[in-house]
Amino acid sequence: MNKEFFEAVALMEKEKGVPAEYLYEKISNAIVVAVRKDYGGKDVISCEIEPEKSEMNVYYCRTVVEEVEDPDAEISLEEAQQIKKKYKLGDIVKVKLTKKDFGRIAAQTAKHVIRQGIRDAEKDQILQDFQSKNQELVTAKVQRIDPVTGNVTLEIGKAEAILPKAEQLPDDSFYEDELIKVFIVDVKQTEKGPKAMISRTHPGLVKRLFEMEVPEIYDGTVTIDSVSRDAGSRTKLAVHSKDEDVDAIGACIGPRGARVNKIVEILGGEKIDIVNYSENPEEFIAAALAPANVLKVEIEDAENHVCHVTVPDHQLSLAIGNKGQNARLAAHLTGWKIDIKPESGFYEG
Repeated sequence: MNKEFFEAVALMEKEKGVPAEYLYEKISNAIVVAVRKDYGGKDVISCEIEPEKSEMNVYYCRTVVEEVEDPDAEISLEEAQQIKKKYKLGDIVKVKLTKKDFGRIAAQTAKHVIRQGIRDAEKDQILQDFQSKNQELVTAKVQRIDPVTGNVTLEIGKAEAILPKAEQLPDDSFYEDELIKVFIVDVKQTEKGPKAMISRTHPGLVKRLFEMEVPEIYDGTVTIDSVSRDAGSRTKLAVHSKDEDVDAIGACIGPRGARVNKIVEILGGEKIDIVNYSENPEEFIAAALAPANVLKVEIEDAENHVCHVTVPDHQLSLAIGNKGQNARLAAHLTGWKIDIKPESGFYEG
């Protein structure tokens, strides 16, 4: 029985990635809880697991006393010395139990709790694995695609996660066994076990892609200050360089646009505007409205972040963007409410 037990634990560690030591602790505790029931629930049982010897032993432990008041937990000196002459008052007498000593119910309970312990260990390992990847970009393998909801079941490491239709890009189309990039937004422990919230629309995904593709961002020379995204359509990225000799925008674009083009390709053609971040709000707001040229930025309410922006008449529609997209992304990027008006003061149409 012991040999099979240790083989099962070794297989669990290999297949599920659950540390054997963690399992031994869970299983030991489970056996103690189960066997205690035959001894009035008292703390008189210990379980020792020695993997190096492939041994698992359960002991009934009683304290040597002068006068026995609790027969379940205590043993007289005379009786103890009949077991071993060396016992003295205060010693713990440990008697190894055999399988038949467990009793049928205790053995069944132990099996049940052991199985639960293994399940708990697996869940805990999955949670730890997810938590180590929280707010990170990961490569996931497509397992199943629900034809009704469009939700995609992904394999991330040794765990599964659901990519909801709402968190997919508009043009996303997946096939089984395909490897895709997803962003782990958050990790929660639920009644059904650990759950990772994953997304392909989150701004964090674009940020992590740039960290991967741009060495200057990875080493800290260039910093991404904020990201604003209309997933599948357009993203604005505000960056600055800590080294005056390094052009932050140029570093992100890369030689002949190689770096940014690779990210655009991963995102299925999503347009990316990269602008310079500035602590001066007028400069930052003007940059954020690219590709439109801004003539003037007037701060109306600094405390509530409200401003007026003037652009050439012919660039009003460019500044606002299709369905207000450019203005909306700029506002989100900067954290300012932006009111855009034409130079002439007259709006078209």
